[in-house]
Parts: sequence; C-alpha cells; structure tokens
Amino acid sequence: MGKKYGKPPIVEALCEFHFEPDAVWDLVMPGLAYEELRSHFPKREPWRVLDVEGRDIGFPYSDAIRFLREDEKAAILVGASVLSVSHLKPYPTWEEFLPMIKQGFDAYRKVVGPKSLRSVDLRYINEMEVWGGFENLQSYFNLRPFVGMSLPRETDTFIAGIQIPYAESRDILKVEIRGSGSEENGPIRATLDLDYVLLEPEKIELESIFDWVEVAHGNVEEAFEACLTESLKQTFEEMEK
Repeated sequence: MGKKYGKPPIVEALCEFHFEPDAVWDLVMPGLAYEELRSHFPKREPWRVLDVEGRDIGFPYSDAIRFLREDEKAAILVGASVLSVSHLKPYPTWEEFLPMIKQGFDAYRKVVGPKSLRSVDLRYINEMEVWGGFENLQSYFNLRPFVGMSLPRETDTFIAGIQIPYAESRDILKVEIRGSGSEENGPIRATLDLDYVLLEPEKIELESIFDWVEVAHGNVEEAFEACLTESLKQTFEEMEK
C-alpha cells in the first residue's frame, strides 16, 4: 500500500457497495451474475449477509451468493442491494485488485440495475507480529494506546482507534489498531484495520463512483504509512516500483 512491499501485511482487502433497494431483486439474478463472472470466478457458494433494514423486523440476515476464483483467494459476493469484492493474502497490487472490483460492479449493474448508492467502503485488514511487549509498541506504531502512570502497565492486550473526516465530512476513515499476546515473552499479534467509508452517498453518482474509490485508496495508503514506524515497515521488504 503506497510503497510496494514484497511481504505486505495485508490479510484481507475488500470493497463493499450497498445500494438503495430501488431495483427489483429476483432469485434468478445470482445466476445471471455468475454468467458474467464465471470466467474468472468459477466457484460459487451460498452466503448470508447482515441486513441492516431486516434487523428491525426480526430478519437480520439475507441470502447471497459468493463467486470464488479457482484458488479461493478472491471472491465477489452478490446479494439484494449489496456487492462485495474481496481478496485474501497474498494481496497482489492495487492495479490488480481494482479491475476485480470493476468487474464485479459492472456485472452487478448489468444484472440488477441499481439506481443509487446507500454506502460504500474500502477496507484493508493488516496483521503483523511485534516483539517487546506493550512497553515497546512505540517502536512499531505511531498510533497506539496511551497508558498513564497510575494504571498497571503489565498488559499485552490493547485496542485504540480514531475516525478521520475527509471531503468536508462526506467520507470518514476509521482506523483501529488492536493486539494481544498468545504466550509469555512471545510476540504480540497486532491488527491494523483501515476502513474508508462514504457517509453521504447522495453526493456521488454511480457513473463516477470509481473516482471516489481511487481517492479512498489513496487516503487509506497514506494512513497506513502514517500509522507504522519505518523500522516496522522495513520488515515488509520495500520493492522498487
């Protein structure tokens, strides 16, 4: 992300679109979407997604279909009013991931025909191991919990987060870092979760959504670089572009 790394810490990247329920959803639509995607995503499996609106009437989940690449490292999820494109580790590059997102988006628009967005988010989940316990977090993270002198410091479990507004609060970046140690004197397994969200979808047209996606990715890249120290990033083995 930002710089090119030979060993990036990304364990999952995903771009998720939620649409207003202004298009008719039919049970044949997943099959039609599969015909559009099967050349690159030949596997398929039933899935369930959290339905925010359905929660209010006692049906918190709705059915969806996931189409997977042959190696099952990349997937496109299609459901009523939702499209999600994801990639597990090893993450390729943005230049490779972005066409997958566009492929899924184009197929969804062709088959379902949504007219407007409810929300969009671009999320990167990173995992890494760091040593030296809680006292040594400053060697790895520029974002970390602060513990005053009056609190016990014998801990290796932590969580901290911030929310950063962008584009006059049209967007928000949620940054969370959390970690825990699994054994005495062992490493802390830390997760850096970066989630860039469109809060005011009425300000973005469907036709220009990928301008937003590119901006979102650039802001996530900058935040990733800013959250981690140079010594930690050196372990990711920076490559020449």
